Amino acid sequence: MTSAADIPNVKVGGNASVPVLAYGTGTAWSKQTGESDISREVVEAIKTAIKLGYHHLDGAEVYNTEPELGVAIKESGVPREKLFVVTKVYPNIDDIPNAIEQSLKKLQLDYVDLYLIHAPFKAKSDKELQDTWAAIEKVKEAGKAKEIGVSNYTKAHLETTLKTAKIPPAINQIEFHPYLQHGDLLDYHKEKGIATSAYGPLTPVTRATGGPLDPVLAGLAKKYAVTPGDVALRWALERGAIAITTSSKEARLTEYLRTVKFNLTPQEVEQISELGNQHHFRGFWKDKFAADDRT
Repeated sequence: MTSAADIPNVKVGGNASVPVLAYGTGTAWSKQTGESDISREVVEAIKTAIKLGYHHLDGAEVYNTEPELGVAIKESGVPREKLFVVTKVYPNIDDIPNAIEQSLKKLQLDYVDLYLIHAPFKAKSDKELQDTWAAIEKVKEAGKAKEIGVSNYTKAHLETTLKTAKIPPAINQIEFHPYLQHGDLLDYHKEKGIATSAYGPLTPVTRATGGPLDPVLAGLAKKYAVTPGDVALRWALERGAIAITTSSKEARLTEYLRTVKFNLTPQEVEQISELGNQHHFRGFWKDKFAADDRT
């Protein structure tokens, strides 16, 4: 069985070692605001992921699953220092000092490995965007987050943030898959030393089937004795992204671990990229972006 040691790490930010495959606690697991009971189903799913070797755990205050993530971490028996725990601020972004305290309390942790601004959309001006980042910097300075970053930021948001940042974002977590490649954003990330974290990497085989990639993903899956989903995940990794996925099924999570066992050729990566650019699909935050936001 693939183990945690088999998932490669990449260095981001100040020197954080981040597993390239992460387990997400949002999407299907998200709870309604006000749901206070601990969901044992969510706890057990996270524990299963940890047991299989997913030590990079992605959460957010808006998912309302931080308490479940905290319980799962505690019950997993895996030492804290072996886990890379992420959470994000959005509903309480106007009071970041309180927001991080609440998140840490729910997670039952003294610090998170990565703290992200979940989205830039509440900022009404460039100054507000910059002030929010300054508040996040204080979280790192206080030792409550090892690294800090952003999510759903465009190049323009990053440029504005970097004008006044004392600490550059370590990561920009974005929806990223062949049908949403963001033009030159990944190149800009590399230029500025910002890692790319990809959520929704399975979109071509889950939310956007029937697109031009279907036969190519199926063919490559046959070639490598994997699934089309594995190929989609591998493409994200080949493009230099950290990939976040989730499932309630142990078999599916085990399957996804195969993505670190094979490589696509540069030609196959390019083929997927070119075909993907022929079709545009965004699954999240649709109302916040233009109808066509490929560039």
